[in-house]
Amino acid sequence: MTDEEYLMKLGKKIACLRKERGWTQAEFAIKLNTHRTNVTRIELGNVNSTINILRKIAATLDIRSHELLNIQE
Repeated sequence: MTDEEYLMKLGKKIACLRKERGWTQAEFAIKLNTHRTNVTRIELGNVNSTINILRKIAATLDIRSHELLNIQE
């Protein structure tokens, strides 16, 4: 899997987990202390997020970081 494919799958996973919790992108952005457009970019796989951001996303979603990053090919 290429880096681009991984980022797209990770973004889709984040979006799915967010939606399961009933949060809009705007609500999720507030929880992450970021702007909604940043959430959009992450969910579309348009940005290679730092480990710190990914840890914050996992914590906000109440899952472990390795669960978030485990993407099946």
